Amino acid sequence: MESKVRVLIAKPGLDGHDRGAKVIARALSEAGMEVIYTGLHQSPHNIVEAALQEDVKVIGLSILSGAHLSLGKRVMEGLKERGLDDVLVLFGGIIPDDDIAELKDLGVDAVFGPGTDTREVVEHITRRLDKTK
Repeated sequence: MESKVRVLIAKPGLDGHDRGAKVIARALSEAGMEVIYTGLHQSPHNIVEAALQEDVKVIGLSILSGAHLSLGKRVMEGLKERGLDDVLVLFGGIIPDDDIAELKDLGVDAVFGPGTDTREVVEHITRRLDKTK
């Protein structure tokens, strides 16, 4: 019996709007993934530690505050320091197109903006994890 894919959904920083994160969490759960939602106002350190403790394969970060580059850099550095460089990291939220390349240079796998069909996120995760088997 194959175990469920474990996904951590987190809201880093001071952003207080989490509707999108909850929509994605529900869609992933309905697609058969095990979702751990950390809630609002998570520090990069707390996100990395939760990912380690929960043994997740995917981290989804929802950021609407504009702090995506600084928070993303800190999360990615923390993952590397803790030996979690194989975790698939996805971003969602309000991310300017000009910043997507920089996030990908940090190791972020994909960025999904407002209005993205949740099936696209599910399919992306499934496709990327199938490649790593």
